[in-house]
Amino acid sequence: MKWFKLTFSLGNVIAASKYSLVYFGLLVISLTTMSFTDPLNNGASGNDSTVQSSKAPFASLFNNKTTANSAGDVQLNPRAVSFVQEYMRKQGEELRRLKVWGKPYLDLYDRILESYGIPKEMKYLSVIESHLTPRLKSWAGAVGPWQIMPDEVQKYGLHDTKGDERMDFAKSTRIAALLMKDLYSNFGDWLLVVAAYNGGVNRVKEAIRRSGSKDFWDLQYYLPEETRNHVKKFIGTHYIFEGTGGWTTMTAEEAQAQKATLANVNDVPLTNEEIDNSILVEISGRYKAAVITNNLQIDIDKFYKWNPGFEKILGEGKKYSMRLMKDKAVQFEAKKSDLLMQSMHSLLDNTAKP
Repeated sequence: MKWFKLTFSLGNVIAASKYSLVYFGLLVISLTTMSFTDPLNNGASGNDSTVQSSKAPFASLFNNKTTANSAGDVQLNPRAVSFVQEYMRKQGEELRRLKVWGKPYLDLYDRILESYGIPKEMKYLSVIESHLTPRLKSWAGAVGPWQIMPDEVQKYGLHDTKGDERMDFAKSTRIAALLMKDLYSNFGDWLLVVAAYNGGVNRVKEAIRRSGSKDFWDLQYYLPEETRNHVKKFIGTHYIFEGTGGWTTMTAEEAQAQKATLANVNDVPLTNEEIDNSILVEISGRYKAAVITNNLQIDIDKFYKWNPGFEKILGEGKKYSMRLMKDKAVQFEAKKSDLLMQSMHSLLDNTAKP
C-alpha cells in the first residue's frame, strides 16, 4: 500500500513538471544496479545482505565475478572444483557464522596484513589454521590463531615473558605477515605460500624439484595430502567469504594471464601497477563523466582513457564496467545515488536549452 501511494505521488510530481516527459524517460533508463567486479577495500563483512547472498549455491565455480582485489572473471582450476564444492557444502554454514562473529578480528587482520604489503585475503589462512581460536595448540607445537611454530617465535621476535604471545591476535598476525612475506619472496606464488606455511619450505622445494614444475596443480601430488588439501581449503574459504576467487587463489602463471587479460579490457593499455591499484565498477544509468570526475577529483582525460565510450554505451541503455582507482571507487560507491541525480539534472538542463 505504501508503494502504491509513493508511486502515485511521484507520478503527480512528474506530471506537474515542465520536464515531465524527458525526466520520466531518463528516470526509467537510470534505474541502476551496480557491483564491484574487482575488490581491495572490501573486507569480510558481517552485514545481513552479504551473509544471505553467500548462502546461495555456487552453480558454477568456473566463471564467477571477483571482488575488489582481482578484476575481471576468475576461473577456478578444474582440478580444484570437486574438492572446493564439497568443502563449501560441509563447512559453508559454520564459516558464514564465523564471518559475522569474527569480523573484528578479520578487520584487524586486514589492517595489519596490508601494512606489510600482504593481500588481506591471506587472512583466510588463519581461518583454516584455527577458525580464529587463540588458545589452539597442535600436536606439532603450533599455537594461536595463526598456528605459529616455536622456531618462528625465535626467528621473528615474539616473547613469552607474559604468556605465549602467539595467542595474541595482533602480535601473531604481524609474525604471520613477516613469515608470508618471506615465503612469497621464495616462491612468488600465493598458493605455494599456503602450502609452505603448512608443510614447510623444504617440502615445497622438493615437490618442485620432483615434479619439474612450480605450478601447484602439477606439484601437489608430491606434497603430503594434508598440505595439498590445506591449499584447497584456503581456496574454498575464499569462495565462501568473498563469493569468488582472487589473486591469492590463482597460481602465479594464472595470475599473470589474468592481468594480461585485464590489461586489454576496453583495449586500454594498463600497467601491472594500474591494474593492481584500480578496480572495475559495473554501472548502468545516465551517468555523466564530468559529474563523476568533478566530484571525485579525477583527471577527466585519464578517466576517458580508462573508460572509452563511457557515455555513449550508457546512453544506449547498456551496462558499463567503469575503471577507477580503488580509493575513488569507494568514494563513488558512497556518492553513487547523488552522482546519478546530478548527472540526470545535467542532462535535463541540456535538453531544455533551446
